Amino acid sequence: MAITSLILGLVAIGLFYKFMTWNFDYWIKRKVPGPSPKVLSIFTNFSMFKRHPLYGLINVYNQYKEKYDAVGLFGGRLPQLLIINPELARRVFVADFRSFHDNEVAKFLDEKSDYIFANNPFSLTGKDWKDRRAEVTPGLTMGRIKTVYPVTNNVCQKMSEWITKQIRLGSLGTNGVDAKDLSLRFTSEMVTDSVLGLSAESFSDSPTPVMSYIKEMFVQPWSFIRSSMLVSSFPLLSHLIKVSFVPRHVEQFFQGLMARAIEARRSQMADDKKFQRTDLLEYIMQLAEKKDLDTRQLLTRMMSFLLGGIETTGGVLAHMLLLLGRHQEAQQRLREEILPRLRKGIIPFDEINNLPFLDACMQESIRLFPPSSTSSRLCTETIELPNKDGPNFVVDKGTTVIVPLYCFMQDEDYFPDPQAFKPDRFMEPDAAKKYRESGVFMGFADGPRICIGMRFATVQVKAAIVEILSNFNVRVNPKTRKDNEFEPIGVLTDLRGGVWLDFEKLH
Repeated sequence: MAITSLILGLVAIGLFYKFMTWNFDYWIKRKVPGPSPKVLSIFTNFSMFKRHPLYGLINVYNQYKEKYDAVGLFGGRLPQLLIINPELARRVFVADFRSFHDNEVAKFLDEKSDYIFANNPFSLTGKDWKDRRAEVTPGLTMGRIKTVYPVTNNVCQKMSEWITKQIRLGSLGTNGVDAKDLSLRFTSEMVTDSVLGLSAESFSDSPTPVMSYIKEMFVQPWSFIRSSMLVSSFPLLSHLIKVSFVPRHVEQFFQGLMARAIEARRSQMADDKKFQRTDLLEYIMQLAEKKDLDTRQLLTRMMSFLLGGIETTGGVLAHMLLLLGRHQEAQQRLREEILPRLRKGIIPFDEINNLPFLDACMQESIRLFPPSSTSSRLCTETIELPNKDGPNFVVDKGTTVIVPLYCFMQDEDYFPDPQAFKPDRFMEPDAAKKYRESGVFMGFADGPRICIGMRFATVQVKAAIVEILSNFNVRVNPKTRKDNEFEPIGVLTDLRGGVWLDFEKLH
């Protein structure tokens, strides 16, 4: 009996091993090089949880970049193509966009599991994506961003008052201010006001739950991670398991918030026939009337603005403060650029994008701590690609293609001393544009799917930096690590252990 059980156990192990490895010759057949796949690998051949998976990609990138344009990997049992030539990466985003039209996340979502994110422009595919982007884009023109700029400056003032209060009360102690918390207070207040016309009270002693619900989406529970790993390792489970980025109770909260915002706006318009505010809420309400959208459909449009404007923008702001705090000379140089241009404490909207060193500092911060370190696209139309020293190869429809944005931005061939904060890299005329067109700097991706909220986000970050540096000196608290290592787990690239800052009032 024991021998029979042992034999059955060994057979089961053998069958399981065969099942897990049967397609591990996928890239060999196509003559695409790459690291040997590992049985039960969870994320593209690399171990998780101890370090951010990005560091595994960097190792592969450095190993193969001199000889090839792309290499083959496996996500669990799924073949994935890693692009390691920036020129080929830009082809994926721009020239060959038709063959790489959709983001990979679309495979793991449906409306039943996550109605909000499944209807977000980032997740939508094909014609649905094109139509939704056409809907959302007019809400984020520079003209409309300009109309909410007074809101931006009002929120900036609230932020300054909050920092001053922390200094006065001695609340900073020895730990300093949590820069990510400060930045999320700013973006939560800014986006909630400009999108919904409501205050999140983020800088008060009793903030609304907006910020905590946003945080919940970007600090995913183990159930989300477990589902993602299972689907990667066992693709057939994708029909049974769908991941949920926006939990149902979070959706219900924002649906109620949106309903209250619309009711309040209609009440204002009824009480004052001359009331007019050209903001994103006005645009959303016009869109709802034009398209005859129900409450849930309207919510997806609103969340397109909220999801893209709080966490990612907050991350850029927090890490820019970190880098300026580490580099006092750059901070002072930026302050000297800002102060002469202030008008009643603010930089006029028409001048906020005409501060070259401010822009250079922001671009360099994004290079070191990009909102997205990789971009995963689906091959939507079979295509043949070159591979430098190797033969051309065919990418089959449905294959996941990974573009390692961070690897390009950390390559010393393109950015000497890549871990150093050197804003002067971006001081040459059109430097960011030239880097982007060569494929080595795509902090917001590129092509038709370039980040839709990029202009809105950069204006908010610049306005916040202007406010802080014109009122405070920023230093890094000793609690903050001195390198740029990322948190092992997280949707975005955050400094491991967090960013902790000390503020000193200038006058």
